[in-house]
Amino acid sequence: MRALHLIAVALMLALNGPALAVQPDEILDNPVLEQRARDLSSGLRCLVCRNESIDESNADLARDMRILVRERLVAGDTDDEVVAFLVDRFGEYVLLRPTTEGSNVILWIAAPTLFLFALGGALIYLRNRARQQPDTTDLSDAEKQRLNELLND
Repeated sequence: MRALHLIAVALMLALNGPALAVQPDEILDNPVLEQRARDLSSGLRCLVCRNESIDESNADLARDMRILVRERLVAGDTDDEVVAFLVDRFGEYVLLRPTTEGSNVILWIAAPTLFLFALGGALIYLRNRARQQPDTTDLSDAEKQRLNELLND
């Protein structure tokens, strides 16, 4: 029973981690705007923590970005305008899910293309390797017989 309580407490602490990043003084009074801010913050990258959203990060820059998002929402910006403002200010790296437009198309296409080239190269190599016959000209009769036994198994 005690182990169950420990697991429950550990699970609550693990799930509560991201909620601790947003400070109480950052939360907006309007619950609709606050939910929009949380949704936007979960899609924006913390520039200090790398692959962590600003909603989850405790870094000072992430806090500043969360406040900036909330200020823009209170000013009446749409979600797209807020994201565009942050992209203009910090660059497209701020997006956790980059767009598939412009030069990013190369990044989206490069990995599958390289995978297909590697797969094709591997298939060609394996096909050529299967076609090759072992060179038996320098083998003795006993070695040829043993080779044939191994190949026929």
